[in-house]
Amino acid sequence: MSDDEDPIGSNSGYDNNGGTFGQDDDENMLAADEDQVRAEDELDVTGENDPNAQEDLNMNNNFEVHGSTAPGGGAAKEDRITTRYLTKYERARVLGTRALQISMNAPVMVDLDGETDPLKIAMKELRERKIPIIIRRFMPDGSHEDWSIDELIVD
Repeated sequence: MSDDEDPIGSNSGYDNNGGTFGQDDDENMLAADEDQVRAEDELDVTGENDPNAQEDLNMNNNFEVHGSTAPGGGAAKEDRITTRYLTKYERARVLGTRALQISMNAPVMVDLDGETDPLKIAMKELRERKIPIIIRRFMPDGSHEDWSIDELIVD
């Protein structure tokens, strides 16, 4: 094969004989001129005509929703069914998460007494039940229970 031959095997070469750019009809081209924008396409920044707006149900009704038995909802404190004990897996995750927070300069909730190790500070906070973390336990039906550290029995 010589250098003059087309490697693709056609006589057209690399030139795309179907036409060159700019020869298309003007009506097929997309235009973004400001004078062609329709009134209904303009943004409504006031929020008055928002089709996705929903009224706040709590403002129209005189009740509050504390818990839900629907899938994905949380159970009320008196309706909890899981154990009050902090599991070893929850303990490990809480201590690791809190130690990371402390190492990133989060406020410490206990007296340090010269302690500098974030994991030991987190363990001290857990002993005194001062860790500001809520544990969410998921149920098989999709609902969940939220427990704060001070509600759980920590061994």
